[in-house]
Amino acid sequence: METEDISCADARTAVREVLAEMSCSLPPPQAQRLRDDALLVVSELAANALLHAGGITRFSARLTGDEIELRVSDASTDVPRRQPAAPGRPGGHGWMVVQRLCSRLDVAVEPEGKTITAALKTL
Repeated sequence: METEDISCADARTAVREVLAEMSCSLPPPQAQRLRDDALLVVSELAANALLHAGGITRFSARLTGDEIELRVSDASTDVPRRQPAAPGRPGGHGWMVVQRLCSRLDVAVEPEGKTITAALKTL
């Protein structure tokens, strides 16, 4: 599934739909963990695109062999980085969470913005 100009909620719905295609092939606890992790990753990536880059310009979620691959594009050429903690400012840990949960993570910067490709193992 690929689309443009979507919300965080739309991205989460797309991930749920892709995972529903393969959930019967995984034991329930593993399927639930994959679902939770994938939803957390897509939520962080989508929220960061909305907060720091003006929104999502393109999004896709698909199964590729033993991974679910999520691609989030935005109009910023700034590479994600962990923000230092600041008193009174929540957040700053999302990129670190994404890095820990993903089996593969790539940031491709182009003149019109960037695409983050995040993959999580399904097995």
